[in-house]
Amino acid sequence: MAERREQLIEAALAVASRDGIDAATVRAVAAEAGVSLGVVHYCFQDKDELLRAMAHAITSANLERSLGELPAEAEDVESVIEGVIEALWAGIRDSRGPQLLSYELTTSSLRHTELNQVAIEQYRGQWAAAEQVLDLVERSAHVSWSVPRGVIARSIVAVVDGFSLAWLVDGDSEAARNGLQGFGRYLATIAVPASVEADATASIA
Repeated sequence: MAERREQLIEAALAVASRDGIDAATVRAVAAEAGVSLGVVHYCFQDKDELLRAMAHAITSANLERSLGELPAEAEDVESVIEGVIEALWAGIRDSRGPQLLSYELTTSSLRHTELNQVAIEQYRGQWAAAEQVLDLVERSAHVSWSVPRGVIARSIVAVVDGFSLAWLVDGDSEAARNGLQGFGRYLATIAVPASVEADATASIA
């Protein structure tokens, strides 16, 4: 069943990226995947569940691209963050349809009460993904953060959302990339060497 669900999610993403979120009906997804309507209903309880799965797939793809650039050995935090952002931005830039779709998923769920869980789960997934990236940056660069990780995660999602949406509007990839890297340089300023935090904790104890 897991393979079938993945097939249907890919079909739904293809339909919605090509024709818009409203076009991603159960019938259209079934036709795209070459299966019967019954197969879609067997794998997903309703369109709400399918849309949540689509949002999760987009978030997971962005996360996978970002984490793929983390170095195997420890590097300075500026280099680690720069690499993560380069990979993240390249992934966004090369998947315009799914990125546009992610905004459509949000606004559509806010306008339709039967889909109200889609936006909530979408952002929870993005915040969790951002925290996962921060955690791995900590381990790669041997740092911690002077600001709570959850707060930083929400800021990351807000900034990435803002620059991505502006890029979808004006198509200026360089401006978006430069803006994200500027934010990355800010993140490096709130990173604290792990040894410093350990010393501070020991002194308090």
